[in-house]
Amino acid sequence: MTIIVDTQRALTGGVDTHADVHVAAVIDPEGGLLGVKSFATNLAGYKQLSGWMGTFGEIGLVGVEGTGSYGAGLARHLHREGLVVVEVDRPNRQERSRQGKSDSLDAIEAARAALSGRAFGIAKTRDGNVEAIRTLMVARRSARESRTKAVNQIRQLVYTAPDELRERFVGLPSWRIAEDVSVLRVHADKDRSSSLA
Repeated sequence: MTIIVDTQRALTGGVDTHADVHVAAVIDPEGGLLGVKSFATNLAGYKQLSGWMGTFGEIGLVGVEGTGSYGAGLARHLHREGLVVVEVDRPNRQERSRQGKSDSLDAIEAARAALSGRAFGIAKTRDGNVEAIRTLMVARRSARESRTKAVNQIRQLVYTAPDELRERFVGLPSWRIAEDVSVLRVHADKDRSSSLA
């Protein structure tokens, strides 16, 4: 999907996102810099950022780095404010090394990438049905990995257990070992070296 914005008079914003602070820039239709400023990465900071951009005039487009990670909350906020948000890829490493690393330069470059059309991907909003499915898939994968890890740990512990306990589980499938081990208890009135039952 291509986004078409009237760039004849609208301004363009750009944001370099981080965990603790977002750096925003606003440029005019010719790419001239109007301002750069840093904002906190919370709802109050998002409101300040969008308000600050609006003080320069009508914002037609905002290029945001990392809308699937550090910029997710900001992208949602800007979208709710009615702004068109596009995903900006990280700056070219070679170009970045020539100019030096600077959050301000990255924010300006994000704005210029959006204005020029180099950045045109729809920003991730991390909400709706797609996000709900993604969350369920992440939870399912995590649960499966945790179960596998726990079963492997139990199997390894059984291999190193005292002989009478180890022999009890020899040849059993992993699921059965997990079931049987789950009911084992240590009895305080017995010698700990032989108290598993």
